[in-house]
Amino acid sequence: MPKLWNDTIASHREAVQEAVLDAAAAVVAERGLTGVTMAEVAQRAGVGRATLYKYFPDVESILTAWHQRQVGDHLRQLTEIWTNTGRLEAVLEAYAFICHEHPPSPGPAASLHRSEHVARGREHLVDFLAGLMTDVRDDVPAKELATYCVHALGAAGAVPSKAAVRRLVAVVLSGLRGEAGR
Repeated sequence: MPKLWNDTIASHREAVQEAVLDAAAAVVAERGLTGVTMAEVAQRAGVGRATLYKYFPDVESILTAWHQRQVGDHLRQLTEIWTNTGRLEAVLEAYAFICHEHPPSPGPAASLHRSEHVARGREHLVDFLAGLMTDVRDDVPAKELATYCVHALGAAGAVPSKAAVRRLVAVVLSGLRGEAGR
């Protein structure tokens, strides 16, 4: 097949997948994870159910792809913050707010958070943060510091306010710097 034809097909497939994931996100926002059905996603995406099944065999695969896209978006957001500010504090605060806005929850969401793509995303995040922390301390390896930050700031999902998120970030930054509490 000619290259233009292949490019057109690839673009079409990507557009259909994005429409499906956008539709799934809208259904999740309205009805929660358990409210997502193949029929509703197909209708909102503007595709037939048969077409939807060519791309995704079931609701779980749609939700996994949607969540994988969200994780990727968060990682890109953190990278962009670093690129724009060059400040570790800004990256850690942004990560804490992501955790605060998307706290882990029981039920169907818990299975998404245990997925392989989340583990890969967390590993990528740790590696990214470790690269930013090479000069933070010389008594602890940067990867250990990054792992500490990811786990400690994950607690932002359980705090009640933005002020509490900022306090948590301040505590983590103090720990990174080896500062004693008052």
